[in-house]
Amino acid sequence: MSWKVEPDKIKHFVVGIPLGIVLQVVAVMIFPAQLGLAYTLSVVALVVICYGFELFSKITGKGHADHLDAIAGIIGGAIGILFYYIATGW
Repeated sequence: MSWKVEPDKIKHFVVGIPLGIVLQVVAVMIFPAQLGLAYTLSVVALVVICYGFELFSKITGKGHADHLDAIAGIIGGAIGILFYYIATGW
């Protein structure tokens, strides 16, 4: 069985990676001594941003609302957060 990933999902995944890194960097700058809290806030912000854009598209009718786009962005963001922790050696 072959899986075909749509280019739109790949775009959301790729955009999610730097989004996750930026959210994690900002969260660590705000809470430098509490890495668990910084991680939790960056994950919550990532989910809110990704699903927020999809809900905005659905409510306003502008664009194409697809929850799989949000999931692809969240997966990319999670990988971006993981990249941050690997790069900082935490």
